Amino acid sequence: MSQSSPEAHTEAHTEAHTVGRVLVVGGGITGGVLSLALAQKGVEVVLVDLRESLGGVGHGITLQGNALKAFRSVGIYDKLSERGFAFSHLRLKTADGHVIAEIPAPPMGGPDLPGTMGAVRGDIADILAEEVVSAGVDVRLGTTLTAIDDHGDSVTVTLSDGSTETVDLLVGADGIRSKVRGMIGIEAEPKPVGMGIWRTVAKRPPEMDCSEMYYGGPKYKAGYTPISEDLCYAFLLEENLDRSFVGEGPRGKELKERGQGYGGIWGEVRDSLSDDAVVNYQWIEAICVDSPWHRGRSIIIGDAAHACPPLIAQGAAMCAEDAVVLAEMLTSGDPSVTVEDVLPAFMERRFPRVKMVLDNSLTLADWEIHPDTPGADPGRIMGQTLHALVEPA
Repeated sequence: MSQSSPEAHTEAHTEAHTVGRVLVVGGGITGGVLSLALAQKGVEVVLVDLRESLGGVGHGITLQGNALKAFRSVGIYDKLSERGFAFSHLRLKTADGHVIAEIPAPPMGGPDLPGTMGAVRGDIADILAEEVVSAGVDVRLGTTLTAIDDHGDSVTVTLSDGSTETVDLLVGADGIRSKVRGMIGIEAEPKPVGMGIWRTVAKRPPEMDCSEMYYGGPKYKAGYTPISEDLCYAFLLEENLDRSFVGEGPRGKELKERGQGYGGIWGEVRDSLSDDAVVNYQWIEAICVDSPWHRGRSIIIGDAAHACPPLIAQGAAMCAEDAVVLAEMLTSGDPSVTVEDVLPAFMERRFPRVKMVLDNSLTLADWEIHPDTPGADPGRIMGQTLHALVEPA
């Protein structure tokens, strides 16, 4: 990997920034975007991840404009847009495929970005993995942390290979089952929301031009998002099935059986699946760690702090925003601003926005489970949330 020496990085930039050296745990969207954003400003970053490769596998993902804005700020939007499928609205349908409502996607990323883009999760991971290495991030794979020693003005982290790293800040971007969260003394744990999701990737019918949700059928909801010129990501939400259902495998036949009762394009997509199509079933879980997410010189961000049900398609956006905002605040160029100043200011900026998304996502989940709730109006809550997110992060 070609990069300038850590000493050169530190000398050139530490004086201008709140941090000169940061250790990030977890190389998913949150950790990847944060590492990239910091490295681009000359901060020395060590990124550790338990996996043997940062490259991606996985199903489709729906990215709203604010996620695209965050990706653009670290320079990965153009590569993603070559592979993804952009669109500007969301359609709600009856189970048999009749249109209930069409909701335009507000310009959450600004007027020059699409309202929404469907993409393959693995494409985002692959692009990030490549860019992180190119930016000179010190990536340590197959590695986790075993101890944290906070000195007040720095933190020393012991890694699973026995090495230690002393940094200005430790960031846990290690997902909903975060190890860092517990290690810094935050006891919150994810809880099942009460529904599970079946996901698969299928061929995109030519007439599929945006995300669509099908309501009122035998399950909570069915839907899909176009994720490339050829592919779509289809899903089915139903109750929490027994734990034995959780996992991924050649389960196309099972999804076809469970997805009966839906027509329209969803029915076409379902019927196009082969019996051995790769299908994933997971319980949907959520966590919202109360403010603050930091203890001393350590902070958790992204899904480690606030994983929400995927009902407003804002999970990745909130993660990417966390990363971009934290990097921006840590590299503001004001040497009088300390880490101790930045972390509470970051919470003040991020927590209300994240909490609004999480609370509204949980409300939608509750309405999916209890559709007869008086006043339940998913379109209204979805529209209000997306319009609120037009305000910059």
